[in-house]
Amino acid sequence: MAEKAGTKVMMLGNEAIARGAYEAGVKVSAAYPGTPSTEISENLVKYKDDLYCEWSPNEKVAMEVAIGAATHGVRAMASMKHVGVNVASDPLFTISYSGVNGGLVLVAADDPGLYSSQNEQDSRMVARSAMIPVIEPSDSEEARVFTKRAFELSEKYDTPIMVRTTTRLAHSQGVVNLEERNNIEDKPYEKNIQKNVMMPGMAKKRHIFVEERLKKMSEDGYSLDLNKVTYNDTKIGVITSGIPYQYVKEVLPNASILKLGLVHPLPKKLIEEFASKVDTLYIVEELEPVIEEQVKSWGIKCIGKEILTVQGEYSANMLRKAILGQELDLEEAADVPARPPILCPGCPHRSVYSVLKKLKKHAAGDIGCYTLGAVAPLQVVETSVCMGSSISTLHGVEKAKGKDYVKDWVACIGDSTFLHTGVNSLMNMVYNKATGTVIIMDNSTTGMTGHQEHAATGKTLMEEDTFAIDIYNLCKAIGVKNVVEVDAFDIKKLEEVIKEETAKEEVSVIITKSLCALHKDFVPKGKCVVDIDKCKKCGACMVSACPAIHKGPNGEAEIDATMCNGCGLCMQNCPFDAISLIENK
Repeated sequence: MAEKAGTKVMMLGNEAIARGAYEAGVKVSAAYPGTPSTEISENLVKYKDDLYCEWSPNEKVAMEVAIGAATHGVRAMASMKHVGVNVASDPLFTISYSGVNGGLVLVAADDPGLYSSQNEQDSRMVARSAMIPVIEPSDSEEARVFTKRAFELSEKYDTPIMVRTTTRLAHSQGVVNLEERNNIEDKPYEKNIQKNVMMPGMAKKRHIFVEERLKKMSEDGYSLDLNKVTYNDTKIGVITSGIPYQYVKEVLPNASILKLGLVHPLPKKLIEEFASKVDTLYIVEELEPVIEEQVKSWGIKCIGKEILTVQGEYSANMLRKAILGQELDLEEAADVPARPPILCPGCPHRSVYSVLKKLKKHAAGDIGCYTLGAVAPLQVVETSVCMGSSISTLHGVEKAKGKDYVKDWVACIGDSTFLHTGVNSLMNMVYNKATGTVIIMDNSTTGMTGHQEHAATGKTLMEEDTFAIDIYNLCKAIGVKNVVEVDAFDIKKLEEVIKEETAKEEVSVIITKSLCALHKDFVPKGKCVVDIDKCKKCGACMVSACPAIHKGPNGEAEIDATMCNGCGLCMQNCPFDAISLIENK
């Protein structure tokens, strides 16, 4: 990638952020995969000859790794999705007080529209609370440039800086001008307990520094190159940032625009000057009125969420209707059946849920592909809150309702999520003498975000072999007496194990093992076929809702050979031996 300096290329926003970090001279990057941020690390590791990249077990650890590197004088970055910022908030709020040595950047990827997330929070509000600056690019080239500038500003103002992106920017392409890498010299580490050890006496002094820092940045924002003012027709003025800037330019090409690159702290003097020169001022920002509320608090009249929504993504058509009052004559969307996401053919999670449904068990779910166990027709998963919550939820159910009640429940969690935060919850169950069964659905990858490695796979992000944590022995080591491993597709054995473990009045762990069917190392067993003469049209083979099997014109089972990978679940569920496996040779 480095040899392309001086050329123009098309890049996703995430690729451009990675390129910007590389050009800025970053030496350490840590992350936990989470859509829409995952591709940042996947692209940054392409420059591994010049820097170090890792998948950390969770976002808190990733943030702390980056902090350690920055404290000792190198430029470092942590990247994560918006809910990951919650996990990382503990170190983030305190490093704001400590400040940095080498530049420290947190890339926070928000998800307006909830394309792949459990909430629609606005990371700018977290940054305001943590008292760290926020920079927001509006296209791929700005993603590259602003990321580089973030490191410079981090060092100039002695602060971590958040680069806020969104799904639309992360996954849209734009032209990027590639530049050479800046080989930044490491800054010397100096022992400074007053700055780097946040005990109460030190933190009180640093809080004063933080407030002065934000005030200084707000004043400097008047002439900061990240903020751009364009005066055209002054009847309408718009303050905006990020992706919404693109919609504003399309809908109001003749309006005057203040495009903010630094969205916290706001450049008050610049905003006051701009507002004084336009007749009607609009503020266009996705999600929360972070800019709008501050501007109104200064006594500046403006229009924002009165006509715009705090929910979902914006669009050019939305602005046409809200600002210009244009009712668009658009064709009605085609009336097609809804197609919600489903578990893939051959997914081992489907096998587990099929058995749980048969046994009429309820499941506290977690964040991953397996959350789809909540949708019809399986509908086994009944709760899902955040990473690692399934085990703690089960524990809470038991403490609220008793040992007998919880025997009808299990917690379902993936291997990557278990290592992320589930292990803490399992320790809590053991420590507090719980009763409950945890099913760790081990498909040997971080499946939902595109098959990234984790601490139990034996590979690093740098593609190096490493020690693979043994989840079975880890569970044993923290005091779980009852740990059973079982093939996810051995449904007879799985049913027997679930019955046995849920009947116990102590903590049990069942590890269901089978490689994700989309993993690069997965080898299909073959193809399942239906013997029409034996098929009784009972539908038992379809209870698991595999998308590869459906009813034929006369009600008989039919299997789509292009989708089937021979997992054999339908074959095991058929009571009439009407389905057989043709193995690959």
